[in-house]
Amino acid sequence: MDEDLAALVEARFGERLSFPALRRGTATLAGILGRASCRRYRPDPVDRGLLRLLCAAALSAPTKSDLQQADILEVTDPALRAALADLVPAMPWVREAPAFLVFLADNRRQRRIAELRGKPFANDHLDAFFNAVVDAAIVLSAFTLAAEAVGLGTCAISVLRDRPEELSRLLDLPDHVIPLAGMCVGWPEGEPAMSPRLPLSVTLHENRFDDSDLAGKIEAYDRRRAAIRPYPRQRAPERWGVVESYGWSEEKARHYAEPQRTDFGAFVRRKGFRLD
Repeated sequence: MDEDLAALVEARFGERLSFPALRRGTATLAGILGRASCRRYRPDPVDRGLLRLLCAAALSAPTKSDLQQADILEVTDPALRAALADLVPAMPWVREAPAFLVFLADNRRQRRIAELRGKPFANDHLDAFFNAVVDAAIVLSAFTLAAEAVGLGTCAISVLRDRPEELSRLLDLPDHVIPLAGMCVGWPEGEPAMSPRLPLSVTLHENRFDDSDLAGKIEAYDRRRAAIRPYPRQRAPERWGVVESYGWSEEKARHYAEPQRTDFGAFVRRKGFRLD
């Protein structure tokens, strides 16, 4: 089994990794190392009891100072689901997945608790926003691992934040509650394809941050990833043209060359958060 883990690491990161023999946890590690986002689902429903169990597992994840500022909203109303899917027409799996959740950063509850206990809310600054968002992100990650451990497929939908006002209105989100991402959940149709990651030599540091030789390592990663999962099309060729060698770095450079969510900070402020 350790050899299987080593093979998964090499497939994901393009690097061989040495580690001691493991007595336990190999199946869990294999599931994490081999996971992939799922965008095609069988029509079979996901049992509501199972879904709530997975949510309970996710909400058992670590939380900053035990503040518990993450919520999960399950979308079961067909009309509401259709309205959410209409926000992201380029992602039909939002409409098709058997189950759909929205993960929320909830700082409202802590403020209400302060009122209930007659205490001031003295930390009304960027850290309040940051802590709630991090809590929600940890819970989203934990849900992903829990769902995939029982054989379900998942796909996080952060693009919902492109339309934050509409999303907030559809979900009746009050002040100090903001959406982090949606989540498609269902039984996979076929085997989702793993996405190769940047090598550990780029993303794993020791003692001090080091991004020396980044250009060479990114170029090597582009080649490795293109050999495994080439992009089916090039982004915005009408602006950037078509290049012969189109890899991850060119895709992501083009991705962030276009302004996105420029109004999200204003939305967060309108939700009552102070970001100073």
